[in-house]
Amino acid sequence: MVYLTRRTTFSAAHRLWSNYLTQEENIALYDKCANPNGHGHNYVLEVTVRGTPDPHTGMVLNLTQLKQAINEYVIAWVDHKHLN
Repeated sequence: MVYLTRRTTFSAAHRLWSNYLTQEENIALYDKCANPNGHGHNYVLEVTVRGTPDPHTGMVLNLTQLKQAINEYVIAWVDHKHLN
């Protein structure tokens, strides 16, 4: 059994806000994260796959295919987006 991990990064924004609080209470509680335009972060994503290496290639999964899948199914949806 072999584990293969691919690490990538992306940037995204979010806003923390409660409609049950006043603007002043939201700002006191959430600080920069209460900004109406959102507040950005840099994220690290790690994807790990597990499997038995193919006897002919010695690979569990082609790294290029894993990178393409991560980009298509995750990064394209969250990178430089507002997550709310």
